[in-house]
Amino acid sequence: MSGNPLATLVAEPWADYGLMDSGHGRKLERYGRYSFVRPEPQAMWAPALEAWDADGEFVPGSDEEGGGRWQFHRPVPREGWELGWEQVRFRAQCTPFRHLAFFPDMAPQWAWMRGRLGEGSQVLNLFGYTGVGSLAMSAAGASLVHVDASKKSVETGKENAILSEMADRPIRWMVDDAAKFVAREVRRGRRYDGIILDPPKFGRGPDGEIWRLEEGLPSLIADCRKLLDADSRFLVLTVYAVRMSALAIGELLNQALADLGGKVEMGDMAVREEARGLLLPTAIFARWSR
Repeated sequence: MSGNPLATLVAEPWADYGLMDSGHGRKLERYGRYSFVRPEPQAMWAPALEAWDADGEFVPGSDEEGGGRWQFHRPVPREGWELGWEQVRFRAQCTPFRHLAFFPDMAPQWAWMRGRLGEGSQVLNLFGYTGVGSLAMSAAGASLVHVDASKKSVETGKENAILSEMADRPIRWMVDDAAKFVAREVRRGRRYDGIILDPPKFGRGPDGEIWRLEEGLPSLIADCRKLLDADSRFLVLTVYAVRMSALAIGELLNQALADLGGKVEMGDMAVREEARGLLLPTAIFARWSR
């Protein structure tokens, strides 16, 4: 059932996003008309450019687990600004967690999943954040169930749907704990054509539920398997900011979905730098498809 041992999934620059340069533990990116510097521990090489002229920079705190603040060198809209990926429009924003309210390295995954969907396909997006991935699937004709524990993220997803002129599309926006929601879907006998999972290392559900990736992921994948059947098309799992190998999550999918046939791919996700074309790794992934 397994495919190539390891693969690299590369996000190329597009009109509204690009990794301009990287090095010395930082990266310079453009998000539409604004550019930002953020910490990037994996950029251990020297940058290509002698100087970076950015609109803002995220300065990390001393705590390894987080913290930090944005410093702005020129005015940047605090309420965010509009960007696009193919048919999807959404609002980027400098969040307190150093992110820009979407993950551009997911673009190749969105394109790959869209190619496996037909009109009316049923897709479940767990830990769906601000809904860019859900809207990308909806634009391909799928019906979505979007689940995130953060009410603010779900509300942002609804706002992005309005920006994309998809407010009337069949998308259920759910503020819920992902594991509990999936368990209820299993009891209801639901099935899906595709499932997307982008779980955090640590998180809290809307009722204070505690999520720890290493503890919760195996049982969550086991329940997701029960929502797939012989006609299902894919399951995509991405993992950020953990000391874990793609081989580990790939074998987890291999074992959990072995009876469905198909194949499992696993490896690194990366963004191609515009200055030199080198690849900056961002996350690991494993995905099943048929």
